[in-house]
Parts: sequence; C-alpha cells; structure tokens
Amino acid sequence: MNSRTFALLAVFLVQLLYGLNYTFAKFVMNGGYIKPFGLVLLRILGATILFWILDAFMPKEKIDKKDFKTFFLAAVFGVVTNMLLFLKGLELTTPIHASVIMITTPIIILVFSAIFLKEKITGLKIAGILLGFAGAILLSVYGKSSREGDDVLLGNIMVFINAVSYSLYIIIIKKLTEKYHPFTFIKWLFLFGFFMVIPFAYSDIQDIKLESFTPYVYFSIAFIVIGATFFTYLLNPLALKKLKASTVGTFIYLQPVIAGVFALVMGVDTINTIKIVAMLLIFSGVYLVSKTPQLKN
Repeated sequence: MNSRTFALLAVFLVQLLYGLNYTFAKFVMNGGYIKPFGLVLLRILGATILFWILDAFMPKEKIDKKDFKTFFLAAVFGVVTNMLLFLKGLELTTPIHASVIMITTPIIILVFSAIFLKEKITGLKIAGILLGFAGAILLSVYGKSSREGDDVLLGNIMVFINAVSYSLYIIIIKKLTEKYHPFTFIKWLFLFGFFMVIPFAYSDIQDIKLESFTPYVYFSIAFIVIGATFFTYLLNPLALKKLKASTVGTFIYLQPVIAGVFALVMGVDTINTIKIVAMLLIFSGVYLVSKTPQLKN
C-alpha cells in the first residue's frame, strides 16, 4: 500500500468513526448517563493518556518553542471549542441534523481561504456557498426532532459553529504536519485541551452516577474515547501529511450517509422531506465548491 492510498484509507476511517459516533454520543448524553461537557472531558482525558503512552514508543523530534503557540491555538479550535460545541449541539439536535450541518466544512474552508489566503472566489464557488448555506438554514429553521426536549435550532447553530472551529483546526494543523510527525504535536494539543476544558466540565463530572451504567453504556463511552477521539485525531494528521486540507475536508460528505443509516438502524432518528431537501442543497453546494481547481488534489 503506497502512502497516498494509506492516507485516503485513513481519512475514510475517520469519517466512518465520526459517522457512528453521532448515535453513540447521543445515546450516552440523552440517556442521562453523562452530560455533554463531562463527556468532552472524558474524551480528552482518555485520548491524552493514550497519546502520551503511544509517544513513549515513538522517535522523538525537537520542537521549536515558538510552535507551542500554534499547538495551543490548534487545541483551542480543534479540541476545546470543537468538542464542547459539537456534543452540546448534538444533545439538542439529531444525529442526521448534526451530520448534515457538518458537511458545510469544505465550504467554510473555502471561505476562510478567500479571507485569509486571498484566494479568488469565482461565480461557481459563490453558487456553491449559497446552496450549502441555504441547506443549513433550511435544516435549522424548519427541521424537527421526534425527541421531546430537543432544541434543533440551537443545537444546529452550535454544530455549525463547531464546523467553523474544526475548519480552522484543519488549516492550522496542516502547517504543523508539514514540519512535525503527528505523534510529536497531537499529544500536546490534548494535554492543553484537557486543562482548558476542566472549568467547563467539572460540575458535569460530579453528576456522573456509575451505578446506572450498563455494559452498552461502557461500550459506547469506550467507542467515543478510543474510536471517535484517539483514532480520528491520530489518523487525520497522518492523512494531511499526504493530502490537501480541502481533500480531507471533502471526505466529510460521507458523514451524513454513515450517521444517517446507522441512526435509522438504531432507531434514534427519522428521515423526512426537510432533511432530504436540505441534504441535497448542501451536497450540491459542496459539489460545486469541490469542482473548483484548488479543491482538487
């Protein structure tokens, strides 16, 4: 297997793990087992321990002190803001809503490229951006949840802001992967993130009642920590070493398909006309954006 094939396989596995994660995380939070911020802290703590254990067996690279500022910034957008808003938003919305909103990421990356990198936006790109955001707005304003107590609009807004944060993270770590092996910096991102999340999650952790946990709850939490956190954050930088950030972002199209099918099979979500129309709008928008030259790899 050549390096590019491995990178493509890695980014596919990332989307598979993320797609399944929507249902497992929704189950844990809405089942009353762990509140969102508490689950974020467990995700980061577990992954931090695993990354530092793994690092003990890896070759060491010298880190420029000035790069720790970049590590910290990546932790803010890719670990703290990203995870807090994603899980809190998912608690209030549905797996299909959240996964569809997340596929606006390639469009957001394109907008940031125009703003910060001064890349030209063509008419085709503008059409794609408008279609994508029209779908996100349609889903947020008119989308409904069958679960009592959900706040779809607020949840979708949080997931969208999470997508913005994740897009910034992808751009930031792309620069890091050009200089360091992922094992060198990813452990620091999670260590920084762990300490930053503690103030938000402290009360949620105190509310955990382990006596209410079933084997399936433990399995779900293990999947969230090991599969959807440790492996996704490990594989994404490995993929970025060989692929463009926009190419990695394009694979996010798989998320709503994986998340939707799994959520429907598990009976935690339903499909309706609004979701289908919104999904088609967003897919169309991302397709137009991905057809432009700088989104090709």
